[in-house]
Amino acid sequence: MSPDEAAFRERLEPHRRELLAHSYRMLGSVQDAEDAVQETLLNAWRGMQRFEGRSSLRSWLYTIATNVCLRMLERRSARVLPIDYGPPADPHSPLGPPLAESTWLEPYPDAALGVDDALAGPEARYLQREAIELAFIAALQHLPARQRAVLILRDVLGFSGAEVAAALDTTPTSVYSLLQRAHATLDDRLPERSQSTALRSLGDQQLRAIVNRYVEAWAAGDVAAIVAMLTDDATIAMPPTASWLRGREAVGAGLLAGAMAGGNRWRLLPTSANAQVAMGAYVLGPSGAFQPYGITVLSLRGDLVAEITTFRDPAAPPRFGLPAVA
Repeated sequence: MSPDEAAFRERLEPHRRELLAHSYRMLGSVQDAEDAVQETLLNAWRGMQRFEGRSSLRSWLYTIATNVCLRMLERRSARVLPIDYGPPADPHSPLGPPLAESTWLEPYPDAALGVDDALAGPEARYLQREAIELAFIAALQHLPARQRAVLILRDVLGFSGAEVAAALDTTPTSVYSLLQRAHATLDDRLPERSQSTALRSLGDQQLRAIVNRYVEAWAAGDVAAIVAMLTDDATIAMPPTASWLRGREAVGAGLLAGAMAGGNRWRLLPTSANAQVAMGAYVLGPSGAFQPYGITVLSLRGDLVAEITTFRDPAAPPRFGLPAVA
C-alpha cells in the first residue's frame, strides 16, 4: 500500500461510526449495516482517484453508502416489528414459532457505536438521537427505498436539496416530491412525543428509579409489580416470534403463561439501545448461571412503560457491552 493510499484510508476510518448509523436507518439491521459500511469504505478506497474534492469527503461517503443500501434493499424485504406484522395474539395461547430473522428490525447498541447530535447539518428536521429510536426506524421501513433515502439525507443529516439530488442522481424537484410523500407517511406513524423528549422530561433521578423498579420486579418474578408500571394500552412484542400483546391485563396474562411460567428466574442488566432505556435479559439456566436471552427495549410515556420489545438473541448482550453470563 502506497503512503497516499494509507493516508486516504486513515481519512475514511473516522466516518465509519456515522455511516453505520446511516446504514442502520436505511436497512433496519445492524448486521446488514455493517456489511453496507464495509462495502462503502471498500468502494471509496477503490474509487479514491475519482474523488476530485468537488464535494466534502463526508458528502461523498454518504452518497456511496446510500447507493450501497439502495442496492441491498432491492434484494431484501423490509424489516418490521411484530406490531406491524399482524394483529395481537391471545395471551393464553402459546407463542408462535420464530419467523426468519431477516423479517425483524434489530436493536442498535448506541453506547458502543455512537450517536452524535452534532453530526446533523443545519437543515436537519430530526435530532440524531430521535432518528435512531425504534418507532422512527420502524416508520422508515414503511417508506419506499428512495423516499427513505431522501428523508434521511435531508431531514436527519441536514444535506441540502441539491446535495441529495446529486447523491441520488435526480433533480431537486424530484427530491422535494419524494420528501413530501415521506413526511405524510411518517407523520401518521410517529408518536406525538419522541423518547428523547420523554426521557429528558423525567430527569436522571426519576429515570433511574423507574429502571430499578422494573429490574427488581423481574428479578422477583413479580408480575403484578410489572403490570403496575404499564400504561393501560401497553404492548409487548417478542421478535423473532410474530406474537405481541396489547393492554395491561393481556401483558400480565402473557407473562404468567410465558416468561414467568415454570419458575423461570430473570436478571436484567441496564444498557441503552436505540437511544432508549434497555436491558440485557438473562434467564437462569440449569448450571445455576444466568444465561443470555436477548435485549429488551422500553418506550416510556410519562413515568409508565408504554412498549416492551424483547429481541430474543442470546448473542446480543455482549454487543451492548454486557457480559456473556450474568
